[in-house]
Amino acid sequence: MAQHYDLLRGLHIIAVIAWMAGMLYLPRLYAYHSATAPGSEMDETFKVMERKLLRIIMNPAMILTLLLGGLLIWADGEIRGWGFLTQPWMVTKLLGVVFLFGWHGFLAGARKRFENGTNQRSGKFWRMTNELPFIAAIIMVIAVTTEFINL
Repeated sequence: MAQHYDLLRGLHIIAVIAWMAGMLYLPRLYAYHSATAPGSEMDETFKVMERKLLRIIMNPAMILTLLLGGLLIWADGEIRGWGFLTQPWMVTKLLGVVFLFGWHGFLAGARKRFENGTNQRSGKFWRMTNELPFIAAIIMVIAVTTEFINL
């Protein structure tokens, strides 16, 4: 596993990029969708766009991110021992991962509410929360690349 570390890391980064792109774009679609009349042509168009983004891009990218991240943890355990899992930078990253999975689930639930015509959130809400995954990504990348985050 350790001999493929760089390949795993590269594939993991690509999967994360695809996942993050979807998590940044989907709330923007929701912001625009919030302004449409239920049952209108635009309402139906947004439903299709949101469903395809979630199912074709975000869900597979999330699964690949998780699988490749798990393989990286395994490889890191072989390379440097398992103590790294308790290091502040890794704890910070894992907490960020938990947040991103939770946010993904929140977005998926919102898509179902839009699909059913029961959305209660405004376009303003979606614009205000749109950058949360990016803020989490900044914290996670800084923690991992500098290993300076001390809890």
